[in-house]
Amino acid sequence: MPALPLKLTCLLLAAVLVTACKQEKEASATISAPAEKKAMAPEQAQADTVYRDVQWEELIPKDDLDALLNPPAYLDTIVEGSAEDQLPQEPISGEDQATESRYQKALTSTRIKPEFDRQKIRIPGFVVPLEFDETQTIFRFLLVPYFGACLHLPPPPPNQVIYASFPKGMRVDVLYDPFYVEGELRTLRKDSDLGTAAYSMQVERVYPYEE
Repeated sequence: MPALPLKLTCLLLAAVLVTACKQEKEASATISAPAEKKAMAPEQAQADTVYRDVQWEELIPKDDLDALLNPPAYLDTIVEGSAEDQLPQEPISGEDQATESRYQKALTSTRIKPEFDRQKIRIPGFVVPLEFDETQTIFRFLLVPYFGACLHLPPPPPNQVIYASFPKGMRVDVLYDPFYVEGELRTLRKDSDLGTAAYSMQVERVYPYEE
């Protein structure tokens, strides 16, 4: 699969490239209906929900993020896209071992930021289908910040993957196109045939990503 271009800071810069959206003021999770009015219809309630814009790197604990921002020095000597720029890589020795160990742990980390539990968020990413019907309508998918499978751009760690459930379903013509996804984020781990997600989400809306 194609990956977004990136050289120096691996996961973080890939996430930033995908999440290059305008910064907005952080808002409260929901807007409650006035007590004197009747309960709103579900569609109206959803329209009045305010979603917090989140960037992918915000979901990573600080020490994991620091490790991803400081990959082993030998990666800089490997030409991106070359035969050596492949996964898996043979174990290394020497002074890179300590950095490599911490970096590899961060690449497989399922640690989460508990303060994001039950937050109403909006986040851009790519859809990896898990469950769909004969019309190619997708009901469950993994949301990821980028596609990649090389040393410079390894697959995203579990705490950079969201297991998304969308009962309404969605059609995706091109899987390489990014989307905005809105919904309630949970700090609940989900395992699937395509990998582990440290976060999950009940999706309320999906629409094409635009800068």
